[in-house]
Amino acid sequence: MTSGSDASVRRAVEDAHRREWAAVLAATVRVTRDLDLAEECAQDAYAAALVEWARGGVPDRPGAWLTTAARHNALDALRRARTLRSKLHLLIEPEPDSEPESAPKPAPAPDDRLRLVFLCCHPALAPAAQIALTLRLVCGVPTPYIARAFLVSEPTMAARVTRAKKKLVAARVPFRMPTPAELPERLDSVLTTIHLLFTTGHTAPAGPTVTKDDLAGRALDLARMLHGLLPDEREVRGLLALLLANHARRTTRTTENGRPSLLAEQDRTAWDQEAIAEAHELVLGALRGGDPGRYALQAAIAALHASAPTYAETDWEQILVLYDALLAIWSSPVVALNRAVAVAMVEGPATALAEVEALEQDERLAGYRYLPAVKADLLRRLERPADAAVAYEQALALADNDAERAFLTDRLAQCGAAVRAAACNPPQS
Repeated sequence: MTSGSDASVRRAVEDAHRREWAAVLAATVRVTRDLDLAEECAQDAYAAALVEWARGGVPDRPGAWLTTAARHNALDALRRARTLRSKLHLLIEPEPDSEPESAPKPAPAPDDRLRLVFLCCHPALAPAAQIALTLRLVCGVPTPYIARAFLVSEPTMAARVTRAKKKLVAARVPFRMPTPAELPERLDSVLTTIHLLFTTGHTAPAGPTVTKDDLAGRALDLARMLHGLLPDEREVRGLLALLLANHARRTTRTTENGRPSLLAEQDRTAWDQEAIAEAHELVLGALRGGDPGRYALQAAIAALHASAPTYAETDWEQILVLYDALLAIWSSPVVALNRAVAVAMVEGPATALAEVEALEQDERLAGYRYLPAVKADLLRRLERPADAAVAYEQALALADNDAERAFLTDRLAQCGAAVRAAACNPPQS
């Protein structure tokens, strides 16, 4: 163990929460078979760590310490209830010798965290509830972050998570991997959850930094586990490729002062070329064998960005073709907004602006901070600084990430300077 100040202990506990929460919770669920009880026991273990680590020092293996403490909490709680069965309101799994020999066997799980993801993505829950519950319980994503990702209020999301847990209680869902026959109906939600977790880490909705690499790394770990479990699933390949291609740029996505670094400004020699090469091979496998799915298409787009020698040499025409194909199978307004960025590069900002203005009528994008940000950039490129300033102000009002706010503030100041310069130098008649 290593001793330290109260501040260092708090940092160690916070770091252990970011890195180990999912593993600690999953191990505790194996004891309790009850999500609520497991979550309570895991939280108590972290609270105890603040006291015990300050007294005896931070352990060499914080995750193992926390897992042991949480499991002990769970066993104590179950003993106080006098009987294990009286507490198994959820996740009751038959003993191996009680299952008929003909019962379908569950798929092997490489990690309890993946088992827990599949549990939360049970078809008894609506897709949105599956994803929200997984992000909250398995990944430890704060409720406000999840609410922003779903474009709903924090109370609405908190209620959604609570209802999801209660529904799993009523359904008595077993804590095991689904059988091969059950996998298809859960796979899409699992893929969506892992992708949303990565997105939350890749561009943090709030906080002082642009990225949360621990969340993005956790999502990448889960994607690798899933690929190990289902190596022939094309969309699993696509998801892993998408995450690898984007994560390869992580060290260049901010400047030295923490501001967002635009793709055109990033040092491509610092990108992880091994990850990009792996993503490329996975994309080829994801695109073969029939019509590609949405993750395969997104991965192909990300791979084109990652493999371009320079920003100027990006194959925007092919990217636009891929966005058209993606929008045809997934009518997401966010995809349409991203497609508009490609349109601006191929057909010009004026054409793209018309598409963005049409998207402003889509209620699904109400409160989405990147809609006015994209519009502002297009207006800036069209040399309409006054209109761009209005859009930048709208984006600022929606942004909670400090680094993004600083970037938008700089752009707003540039637009203000351009407006003042134009007023001082009117066009000659």
